[in-house]
Amino acid sequence: MAPSRIAVVPAERRHINTIANRLREIDREECEAMGRSGKASLRLALDTSSKAWTALVDGKPEAMFGVVVEDLLSGIGTPWFLGTDEVYRHGRELLAWGPVFLSRLSAGLTLSNCVSAKNRRAIRLLEHWGFEVSSEVLSCGGVEFRRFSRSRDAR
Repeated sequence: MAPSRIAVVPAERRHINTIANRLREIDREECEAMGRSGKASLRLALDTSSKAWTALVDGKPEAMFGVVVEDLLSGIGTPWFLGTDEVYRHGRELLAWGPVFLSRLSAGLTLSNCVSAKNRRAIRLLEHWGFEVSSEVLSCGGVEFRRFSRSRDAR
C-alpha cells in the first residue's frame, strides 16, 4: 500500500460536508456541547476565521482548522481544528506541521480556546506545540472542558 499524500489548502465551503459527515466523535461531542452540529460549527468557523485551511488526504478533505480573531486591538485569537478519524493516522505529520501553521495562525495573537477534558490526544498535541493547558475543568453542555492558551510571544 502506497503512503497517502497529504496537502494543506485554503479551506472552502465545499469541504465542509465531507468532513462533517465523518467528524470524530470527540469533535462532534464538543460541537454539540456548544449548541451546534459539526456542520454548523464548521460553517461558522470558516465564515468567521481570518485564516483557515483544509487538510486533504489523497485529495479528500479530512480536517479543517483556522483562527478567529476575537479582538485585534488586544491581539486575541481563537484557534480551532475539526477533523475525521483519518487525523489519527497522520499524527507524525501533525506534529511536524504544527509549528508552521501555528506561526501563520498566531501572527501577533495570543491564542486561546477550550478542549474536551477527555481529548487526551489533543491535549498532548497542544502541550507539545507550546500551549499551556489549564488543569481547571469547566462544564458546558454536559461536557467537561479545559482551557488552553499560547502567548503571542511563544515560539
